[in-house]
Amino acid sequence: MMAAKNLLRLGLLGGSGAVAVYNKDDLQTAGIGAVRFGRAAIAVTKIVADYRTSLYSGKITPESENYPEIKSQTHLRAANELLELCRANGGAFVKVGQHLGSLEYLLPVEYVDTMKVLHSKAPESPLEDIFQVIEEELKFSAKELFVEFDPNPLGAASLAQVHRARLADGREVAVKVQHKAVKSHSKVDMKGMELLVNVVSKIFPDFNFSWLVEEMKKNLPKELDFNHEAKNAEKVANQFNHFHWLKIPSIDWSLTTDRVLVMEFCEGGQVNDRGYMIENSIDTKEVSEKIGQLYSEMIFVNGYVHCDPHPGNVLVKKVDKEAQIILLDHGLYTTLTDDFRATYSKFWLSILNANLKEIQRYGELLGVGELYGLFACMVTARSWDSISKGIDKKARTSGEQDEIKADAAKYLPEISAVLNRVPRQMLLVFKTNDLLRGIEYSLNTQDSMKSFVTMSRCCIKCVFSHQRLRCNSLACSVRANLGEFWEQFKLSVYTIYLWYLRSNFNKYIQENWLSHKEGAKLKFL
Repeated sequence: MMAAKNLLRLGLLGGSGAVAVYNKDDLQTAGIGAVRFGRAAIAVTKIVADYRTSLYSGKITPESENYPEIKSQTHLRAANELLELCRANGGAFVKVGQHLGSLEYLLPVEYVDTMKVLHSKAPESPLEDIFQVIEEELKFSAKELFVEFDPNPLGAASLAQVHRARLADGREVAVKVQHKAVKSHSKVDMKGMELLVNVVSKIFPDFNFSWLVEEMKKNLPKELDFNHEAKNAEKVANQFNHFHWLKIPSIDWSLTTDRVLVMEFCEGGQVNDRGYMIENSIDTKEVSEKIGQLYSEMIFVNGYVHCDPHPGNVLVKKVDKEAQIILLDHGLYTTLTDDFRATYSKFWLSILNANLKEIQRYGELLGVGELYGLFACMVTARSWDSISKGIDKKARTSGEQDEIKADAAKYLPEISAVLNRVPRQMLLVFKTNDLLRGIEYSLNTQDSMKSFVTMSRCCIKCVFSHQRLRCNSLACSVRANLGEFWEQFKLSVYTIYLWYLRSNFNKYIQENWLSHKEGAKLKFL
């Protein structure tokens, strides 16, 4: 309990410090910031005290019979406390909550399931605040700019919300407007989070989440600048103009500022809405394969990765008898260096080849040391047993899935260590991977053979492209080209082989199923 009291004392001091820092600029904002910080300090104090008394008091040990149940209940209470804090403070706190809610298989299931609700139920701003921000930014009222403006938002996120509107020239647009106070509160919120995380890390050395604060400090200013988001959208549209099925909404630059973004309105069903796809005759496997192709090229080939593919940001629509993918919200991207992409590609290829020595080698090169096995499990969301046998040969069972989620709670300190060791660019890749797995799970297309083949092709392309960059002679470039051709050819042969095995397996099942039915009829007669 002394630790909890010390945390509260630190929190109150931190809150008053925040007031002192921001008093010169805006006393009102500083006062609100102190309240928000105090609210966070109290919530974290409660959580720390709960863990101290429930799990670290010495009355119970990991060997105790009821330890798993007590630990689960403690995680759940802490997660609910955090959820209430995120809802009360909004803004950057909701952003952190959404990030935690996307780290499935990396955090205890109690945290992930609790924080997930923030993806679809982020707090909304009242319409008068939205109109005020529009007028402040564009110097005209919403009534002067739009002939129609739907008062009900299409969606509300941690930093902004989107409304459907119509311009005087008849164009339908989506208007993204930043929450009124989110930018002014962001600096205080980040200072508060940093202090609280540092204090918690000192009390519980095994649980170091400083990586989360570092990422927020780096990425939040970019996400709060909608001009940056608009440039990202145009950059990605140019990078993937060879995908005729990919749609990036066009930007209206005349109505775009730091806090207001006006873009082409695009309609479609959410990418995890299997019912919508069935109703509109959209092939879920086609959708899953296109998403996999898009993100494999982003991660392994281009090194410029959209890091927020939650269902509200990826829409699907049937156009000319095929699935069109509509990618929204381009505020959060991570840039992967050439060296990182090459090493990460080799790490994935070693996983797909079940080459344990290479998994260790490239895991160590990525900075995780002796935790390379855990890192491989985190990257793939598969058990070590599956990885060692070849994940492209063995589909994930429900038993394995339960095992992985249980291990996320069991090995939380080790997972925290991995997250602190990996290159910073890997953290958003983790988030992207887990959100994509969630989409596959919703569409029931997980463990598709084609997704592994697509990823392998992109990894091979990346490895040999990196090799060509380091060539200083024509002979070296020719060897790299021939090497890439040979590896892609072997993959094509392997793909045909797998297709042949599956076709014969399906034929065997159908024939035996028919024989079984005929036998059952004879027995009945």
